[in-house]
Amino acid sequence: MRLGQPRVRACVRSIQPYQPGKPVEEVERELGIRGAVKLASNENPLGPAPLVIQALKQAAGLAGVYPDAGCYYLRQALGQHLKLRAEEIIIGNGSDELLVLLGLALLEPGDEVLTSQMSFVVYYSVPRLMNAKLIAVPMRNYQIDLEAMARALTRKTRIIFIANPNNPTGTVVAPGSLRKFIEKVPGKCLVVLDEAYYEYADSRIMGQTPDLVRERKNVVVLRTFSKAYGLAGLRIGYGVAPKIIVDAIERVREPFNVNHLAQIGARAALKARGHMRQSVELARAERSRMGKALAGMGFKTVPSQTNFIFAQAPIRDSQKFSVDLMREGIIIRPFAGSHVRITMGTRVQNDKMIRAVKRVLGNYIN
Repeated sequence: MRLGQPRVRACVRSIQPYQPGKPVEEVERELGIRGAVKLASNENPLGPAPLVIQALKQAAGLAGVYPDAGCYYLRQALGQHLKLRAEEIIIGNGSDELLVLLGLALLEPGDEVLTSQMSFVVYYSVPRLMNAKLIAVPMRNYQIDLEAMARALTRKTRIIFIANPNNPTGTVVAPGSLRKFIEKVPGKCLVVLDEAYYEYADSRIMGQTPDLVRERKNVVVLRTFSKAYGLAGLRIGYGVAPKIIVDAIERVREPFNVNHLAQIGARAALKARGHMRQSVELARAERSRMGKALAGMGFKTVPSQTNFIFAQAPIRDSQKFSVDLMREGIIIRPFAGSHVRITMGTRVQNDKMIRAVKRVLGNYIN
């Protein structure tokens, strides 16, 4: 009998696997260093609120039973928080899962997905997974170019992914421009506004996008508890969607996709609003301070409305630069060419990062 092997779908083979960074402890072990600071994943350096930690400890005994499959209490809490009906809310194992579920629910082979270049990586894998075609429109000065995206619309466009604020550039789309763009989009095409960094942005330039969901039946707004609420390790995101999309998500999501602790932690986080505001204030203050410090060392920084800074470093190879910085105990995210993304940590962590950057750049000059 001749042995073979399973055939993997060609569209799956075309997807680049996510490359996670090494755990901080492993980096320290390999490099023989201590006190490494991870500023690569846009995590909240303050972590979850004490109220959340207390709620999680009390809920640990629930690990032996299945979670609430419909996230009933969390949806009720989010409905009150957003002043929406619970029936308009979708919840996932991180907002990443909701992006994939939207693709599963809406895309047929040959459909087109429209997004921007230099945007969130999941937008690129969703169409490939469904044998759909990806159209990635070039940015204009690190900004999502809505005019160019409007010109790229075709009768085959089914989903449009817009990260606002955008990851990794940190830039935002003004509400007036966004509304004008959405008005040009045919009703059969879904516009997905991914607002993972919503809390960090200036509310005066963001607007109230959940209102668009009611005004237009082809808009979904996604948000997350991973960033400003400090629950990245629990993996929980949510969205506001029209009824037809909520129904579709319910049909394709796995049962019990959001675990007990995530649901309980999210509910507690909504009550601990002061901690969230403290996290946002820290990120905004450090974003301003670190932006000036990096610019003073020759970085070309992009104005950010998030908890990170995207910049062109004064070196040619960001990969080498990040490795050299890692040896100094600072972990950042390199991008193509000389671009880097640096998460805002605590003041102490950021000061350590600045000192390390100065040493590394000094070694290049010397």
